[in-house]
Amino acid sequence: MDSIKISTAQNIDIDYEIAGLGERIAARCIDLAGFLVIAVITMVVMGAAQMAMSGSAAMVVFFIFLAIFAFYDLVCEITMEGQTLGKKILKIKVISLDGSQPTLGQYVFRWLFRMIDFGFPFGWGVVALVSVAVTKNHQRVGDILAKTTLIKTKPRTEFTNVAFSFNLPEEYNAQFKEVLHLNDRDIELIHEVLTGYYQTGNADLIYAMAAKTKAHILATVPSGMNELQFLETVLKDYNHLTANMSV
Repeated sequence: MDSIKISTAQNIDIDYEIAGLGERIAARCIDLAGFLVIAVITMVVMGAAQMAMSGSAAMVVFFIFLAIFAFYDLVCEITMEGQTLGKKILKIKVISLDGSQPTLGQYVFRWLFRMIDFGFPFGWGVVALVSVAVTKNHQRVGDILAKTTLIKTKPRTEFTNVAFSFNLPEEYNAQFKEVLHLNDRDIELIHEVLTGYYQTGNADLIYAMAAKTKAHILATVPSGMNELQFLETVLKDYNHLTANMSV
């Protein structure tokens, strides 16, 4: 599965999966379904406007609908941090290729090229479908030029998976009770870093994550315990202490 690195608030690079063609199509279908409902409402309002007032009032309603349709993606992505209603439901979002939140210019740029990606002269979205299918980062033309793509926002690691990944003995004693200063998302992030280390052997992630965690919980680490052992112990301690609190 293709992925992109995103820097977290703790300055740790985490891989996020890039949204595929299926997620993009499904999100677009949800958005279009919403427009279909709005279109039906618009036609009813236009009919009522023609009967009650004049044809010019109906045309005003029609142009308002066209404006909503034209600017929907741009306005939603700017105000909803890279998501439309469909993207939010599918848990995907627009992100810059460098892992940062896209700038206003990037949002505008990818929106301007929607005519090429989805416009009638180019086959009703064929250009976008082909581009997303064949490019490395699953980008449509607007994404390529704006240097953006779509990622899955749902974390690959969830605390429910972390919590049940340990079989701790009943007599287990936590070494760092300070781990209760962490939250579930912090633990998910530590687990993600450890998983990345086990897969790639990149120790830099371990050193950075261990340093941030030590500074956050103000823990005194025993001599002889390295950064990897520290993080593994933090996960076990958190799992043990929170499990006992919920009993």
